[in-house]
Amino acid sequence: MKAISGYKVRALPIGAEVPTCDNSGAKVVKIISVKGHKTVRRRLASAGVGDLVKASVIKGKPEIKKQVVSAIVVRQKKEFKRPNGTRIKFEDNAVIILKDDKGNPKGTIFKGAIAKEAAERWPGISKVSSIVV
Repeated sequence: MKAISGYKVRALPIGAEVPTCDNSGAKVVKIISVKGHKTVRRRLASAGVGDLVKASVIKGKPEIKKQVVSAIVVRQKKEFKRPNGTRIKFEDNAVIILKDDKGNPKGTIFKGAIAKEAAERWPGISKVSSIVV
């Protein structure tokens, strides 16, 4: 896992229900915690593009439903700024389910674009992704 340069806008708080964009069997997940995020007392931790989160599967195939899985945020609606000055935002929020904490994705096909920040930070995702924005 590599660090992201620049300022990261964290737009997905704990409790957010986010759709998945892979073929892992999960359709919608609920964010439980954000790995490595420190915050002020009683403030909810939030996730941004490229963050590793723990999530509970709400909708999907019966065998994966109600399980706690690791996921990576690959798209967010909230606009964020890149170090070169450009601003980017996507039309939806999306996560990718992982099979281990090293960053290997469970699914083999990703629907839609993947943020460059997530692909640079997690090499396992960049191998499978077809569109990187």
